[in-house]
Amino acid sequence: METSILTTVFLPVALGIIMLGLGLSLTVADFTRVLTFPRAVLVGLVCQMVLLPGVCFAIAKLSGLSPELAVGLMLLAASPGGVTSNLYSHLAKGDVALNITLTAINSVLTVVTLPLIVNLSLEHFLGESRAIPLQFSKVAQVFVVVLGPVALGMVLNKKWPRVSERLTKPVKVLSALFLVLVVASTVFNERAVMGTYFRQVGVAVLAFNVASMLVGYFVPQLLRLSQQQAIAIGMEIGIHNGTLAIAIAYSPLMLNNSTMAIPPAVYSILMFFTAALFGYVVNALQRSSAVAPSTTASRS
Repeated sequence: METSILTTVFLPVALGIIMLGLGLSLTVADFTRVLTFPRAVLVGLVCQMVLLPGVCFAIAKLSGLSPELAVGLMLLAASPGGVTSNLYSHLAKGDVALNITLTAINSVLTVVTLPLIVNLSLEHFLGESRAIPLQFSKVAQVFVVVLGPVALGMVLNKKWPRVSERLTKPVKVLSALFLVLVVASTVFNERAVMGTYFRQVGVAVLAFNVASMLVGYFVPQLLRLSQQQAIAIGMEIGIHNGTLAIAIAYSPLMLNNSTMAIPPAVYSILMFFTAALFGYVVNALQRSSAVAPSTTASRS
């Protein structure tokens, strides 16, 4: 991929603004909340950081993706939950506080886990000679680009809450705009082969998306977590930060590979529709379960 203003200037700025927007909505309490309900947070983190990469790896292998597309899918699995998962969880009557806590903690842990998972994927799918070593410089780059703006947003929220409140809405609008522009630019740059790539990766991406939500919803219920917590975890690990994954794939400082950006780009388009359908279904299940006991009680 040729270096351009998009990859050298726009993507880092876009990523910084997106992560700043996340930081403006976070406080230290979001991290300490883990002490309030550690079991739900632990289940959510295990689903997202252990089970999900394993499921993604199996899908990448079984679907016969090309090595670069497989790495792109693994990059997506390693990315934290998207900020919009909080909104979808709210609409689906999930535990939004749990969403915020998972997003906050996972954003920090991603600094270590994302380079680790991506480098293992590069080594497995592309061969050892193509793997990027897990060097301190790479970790530092992710730290500066991802965690730096989050920390700045949290400081603004703590020290100058009024300024933070005024910035929140325009930064969210900019984040949404950047999401559209980054996805659109990825699709435009790859327009000649986008149809081919969608045929190659579309089924795998959809399978991964659906699997993410099912794992996030049913595993917590099997472990006796509440319905609200299960909805929150399902949304959290079903809505990935596709913009972050695209930026890392595209950036010359990191992977510098436009093909690896294709799975996150396709996922970023599909996930909003599947998340809406998921929210509708779980709401319908909640309503039916609420009606059943009342009907039984009235008959008795």
